[in-house]
Amino acid sequence: MKVFLLTTACAISVSGAAMAENIGVSMALFDDNFLTVLRNGMQEHAASLDGVTIQIDDAQNDVGKQLNQIENFVASGVDAIIVNPVDTDATVAMSAAAQNAGIPLVFVNRQPVNLDSLPENQAFVASDEKESGTLETQEICRLLKEQGKTEARAVILMGELSNQAARMRTQDIKDVIATPECSFITIAQEQTANWQRTAATDLVTNWLSAGTEFDAIISNNDEMAIGAIQALKAAGRSMDDVVIGGIDATQDALAAMKAGDLDVTVFQDAAGQGAGAVDTALKLARGEKVDQKVYIPFQLVTPQNVDGFLSKN
Repeated sequence: MKVFLLTTACAISVSGAAMAENIGVSMALFDDNFLTVLRNGMQEHAASLDGVTIQIDDAQNDVGKQLNQIENFVASGVDAIIVNPVDTDATVAMSAAAQNAGIPLVFVNRQPVNLDSLPENQAFVASDEKESGTLETQEICRLLKEQGKTEARAVILMGELSNQAARMRTQDIKDVIATPECSFITIAQEQTANWQRTAATDLVTNWLSAGTEFDAIISNNDEMAIGAIQALKAAGRSMDDVVIGGIDATQDALAAMKAGDLDVTVFQDAAGQGAGAVDTALKLARGEKVDQKVYIPFQLVTPQNVDGFLSKN
């Protein structure tokens, strides 16, 4: 199976004569800043293509509902299906439902557990998670060293543990901390806040109330990093005392960085992934060969280069 690296998902070309084609999309949930950009990227790209219609449903973070949506797309005879999975461990059943109906399927953003055994008419479009937590943690390590730290304590805010990206990003963090360059960092706490700002605020508030000491907050996404910032401010902590990192480079995160609150984030091209998923689904529907793993690079975002990312997500 080949891996194809793109600088932007829009580099995937869709050839063939214009024809009426319908794509069914099941999103894990609509109420998420990053996934909203991803969803909008699909809609806007589909709208730019002749004869392509797209129907997007909200699974509301419910695996059962998502499976029903896929079955409904199959029953309605769509030309292709795109899935942003609620639970990446449930993707085997999703693959089977589409495969049994002979309908191409593209997983987007969240890596399916069965990635290495996908049928020929199925693919995955995302960014390589090995880069995300690695870039984030390496920069946090550098900033702590810049502050003169020879010993530092970090807390980790994890996404939903049923989500493969959360598990990989957390492992990335630990892999960096295990290197000689960053081994001066120890993990004081690690706990899930389910990708959510409010849950992260509550969690960090509890850590502060319990007297947990930390020099850095390493978050699996920006929403939780922003929640942590809110908790620190409510507790009267100076933002200069803690290095804070996230992933996704959402608009709210970039605003927090411009305000001096967020130190690190990692740009994940949500709109590019959305456009790439649509193009890949159309190519599969037309019987064209595609690479089953389409990766769009992550990019480190810091206060020094943040202006170049303000209009991207």
